[in-house]
Amino acid sequence: MDRASEPVMAAMRAALERAFAPRTLEIADDGARHAGHAAAGRGHYRLLLVAEAFRGRSRLERHRMVYAALAPLLESTVHALNISARTPDEND
Repeated sequence: MDRASEPVMAAMRAALERAFAPRTLEIADDGARHAGHAAAGRGHYRLLLVAEAFRGRSRLERHRMVYAALAPLLESTVHALNISARTPDEND
């Protein structure tokens, strides 16, 4: 993990915990897989988020919920997200 991504990942964690009170939250810096990609200094991240808030929501709705929770970061420090958003039942 790039040390520069640590504050971004901490901010992402705080925002997602506030928005969803997740049972599981994993955030990984995926930037190394995108070496040479011109992202203007903004990072690539992978998320696994398991929360009751996703129950009854489509995949698109879940992604929109995550994007809304992370909106300020998406405007400034996050370039790309790989999102896996599940309910607790789907994570078993």
